Amino acid sequence: MTNRLYDIEDIIESLKQQKDEIKLQIYLAKAEARDEWPELEKKFNELISKADALRKEASDASGDVIKAAKVVADEIKRGFDRIQKRM
Repeated sequence: MTNRLYDIEDIIESLKQQKDEIKLQIYLAKAEARDEWPELEKKFNELISKADALRKEASDASGDVIKAAKVVADEIKRGFDRIQKRM
């Protein structure tokens, strides 16, 4: 299970980098991308919060919780990709 936690850490680090790159370019994006950004940023912050809780309780974290976090991370990544394509 610890390896899966590291997978989440890698995913989050990759998403942080992509988020920072997008944030720098967001003001040049089309209106549709600007509309989608706040919701993705909210979901990203929720994912960070959940990952923090997982880190604190790693020994008790179930595979289902980690899988759910990966689903949310994948949804955020798809949203980031959509925004980048619009730029």
